[in-house]
Amino acid sequence: MKRDSPNHQVALAHDWLTGMRGGEKVLELLCRRFPDAPLWTLIHNPHTVSPTIANRRIHTSLLQELPFASKRYRQYLPFFPLFAETNKVSHADVVVSTSHAVAKSMVKRGRNHCKLHICYIHTPMRYAWDQFDAYFGPERIGAVGSALMRSVARSVRVPRPRTPQGGRRRRAPARRAATGTAPR
Repeated sequence: MKRDSPNHQVALAHDWLTGMRGGEKVLELLCRRFPDAPLWTLIHNPHTVSPTIANRRIHTSLLQELPFASKRYRQYLPFFPLFAETNKVSHADVVVSTSHAVAKSMVKRGRNHCKLHICYIHTPMRYAWDQFDAYFGPERIGAVGSALMRSVARSVRVPRPRTPQGGRRRRAPARRAATGTAPR
């Protein structure tokens, strides 16, 4: 497929745009490769990502409109799957998602929708797995909130991680086996 082929519309999906960390650096490379591709995400905090990412059409979810979401978006974690399901990529032949959480759920599938979905899965969210208590422990959000968040984290499906670190991060709190496949 050619980069600028009018016959293949490419769209991008990414969990959230709130800073330039590892996942956003991968997204930035994809944005350079597909400069006209629109981007779907849960939330976009302006001026937190590179111009390469920010200077394109960005579709955000309901999370963008909720109180305090720009700074405290993690507190809405139990609702991320819902926000992703209601913010689907439409009218694209190919969707490339980069995800450590829910971006892969933002792809509308079906006969008249996405024909190919390529998902680059990053190491899972550290605050939902190996650093859970630092973000959602009882002393941070209260005993009831912590119990609720732990319940949500345990109900998440376990995809195959790319690296052994990703497998270790998932295995302990999820109480499920996971192995990693290193990038080639």
